[in-house]
Amino acid sequence: MPTIKSPGLDRGLIVLAAVLLAGAVASLLDTTIVSVALESIARDFDASENSLQWVSTAYLLTLALVTPLVGWTADRFGARPMWMFSIALFMLGSALCGTAWSITSLVVFRIVKGIGGGMILPLCQAILAQAAGPQRFGRVMSLIALPAQLAPIVGPVLGGFIIDQLGWRWIFFVNVPICIVALVLAWRMLPAPGGRHDAPVDRIGLLLLPTGLGLLVYGFSRFHDTAGLFSPVTMLVLFAGIALLGAFAVHALRTANPLLDLRLFSSRALSASSMLIFLHGMAVYGPLFLLPLFYARTRGYDAGTIGWLLAPQGLGTMLAIAFAGALADRYGSRPLVLWGTVATALGTVAFTQLSAAPDTILLSVSLSVRGLGLGFVGVAITAGAYRDIPVTAIARATGMISVVQRLGASFGTAVIAIILAIQLPNTSASPGTRDIASAYGNSFWWMLTFTLISFIPAALLPGPRSKRPPLRLGGTAQPADTDPTPEHGPLA
Repeated sequence: MPTIKSPGLDRGLIVLAAVLLAGAVASLLDTTIVSVALESIARDFDASENSLQWVSTAYLLTLALVTPLVGWTADRFGARPMWMFSIALFMLGSALCGTAWSITSLVVFRIVKGIGGGMILPLCQAILAQAAGPQRFGRVMSLIALPAQLAPIVGPVLGGFIIDQLGWRWIFFVNVPICIVALVLAWRMLPAPGGRHDAPVDRIGLLLLPTGLGLLVYGFSRFHDTAGLFSPVTMLVLFAGIALLGAFAVHALRTANPLLDLRLFSSRALSASSMLIFLHGMAVYGPLFLLPLFYARTRGYDAGTIGWLLAPQGLGTMLAIAFAGALADRYGSRPLVLWGTVATALGTVAFTQLSAAPDTILLSVSLSVRGLGLGFVGVAITAGAYRDIPVTAIARATGMISVVQRLGASFGTAVIAIILAIQLPNTSASPGTRDIASAYGNSFWWMLTFTLISFIPAALLPGPRSKRPPLRLGGTAQPADTDPTPEHGPLA
């Protein structure tokens, strides 16, 4: 049987990716650049671990809550206007964060910033996915994955340098010139929007889903001690959140155009990938909360040094990204995810032994191995999620994937902060002692457990490229080997 060659990445697609990534880079970096500033922020505002985690969690959760609206706003107002609006709002939020006067004001401004930032990456992914088509999606995802996977590495290094030289407020101010450049490029180079139309919005879903998710995360945040865990208020908030999410699920399955189309989960590839994406978000962002605090409070390193101590993870990540897209297109996602999960787990083991004061070199080597695994997993599961999704459902699937990814990141940060906070009040020793290090090491045991759970959904992923036709979601699905890219691109 003759082999069908996939079309390459043409110049127009590469230019489109470059313009969009110029705007996405600030949002991608912001999810991680704040990590090394947490100790400085806590010191300035006298904040506890439980309140401090909201600086990260509030932003990540807002990203998830805004994402379902991206498709509707792009249809209603046009992709380019919404792209420029999201960049401008992100820039405003960054400037406000730099002027924060308390931990509460900083969290509020992070939410404002997250509303803009939550639209940036889904718009970028949806536009590129439609322009590339299914045959080139693995390779174009490598273009997106490079800054996306390097953000957890470059962010802490850049953040540490800025904090040492200018102070923590400048990690927010630095976004302003980046956003200005992105706005100019978008205005000059993105195609003008075509005709707009009155796209329907799921008002019931808009009421149920964000409220339910917000209550659920807030309920988890109250697990800061035994009293908070069994508090009637905590239980009430959690049950209310679960009830609202259950009501949304029932509503979404009965509605023609729900806020999130849960029917897409009838695709085995998407459902398995979504579970992995959630766990991957936890695996990336949970340690980004733990490690800077560990290095600062038990070993006394400054922000600049901490940034470089986190950098070895980038070596493994860059190596994985260089090959992951092409390998996913050729062999399927499952083998890459399985081996990547093994590497991630092996790279996490050393951090479970922090009470034994492991050598810094051993921790750095472990981070590089961990980065290798995370790089392969991140690219492979995102590419694999689209294997049997028809082109007409790509935008909806992209929104679903973005929500799941950001929920994993926000829940990972919140849960790991809770686990750490529960242990720290029980340690009477001063910072830097073995008891404090043990609390961080025990928290990494949980991260290792979440990583090992990934083997279950990984086994459900497709192996080599599936021969089945794309999933039918009403209407006629296109053949798997058809490149449906419109002649003039997705924004024409």
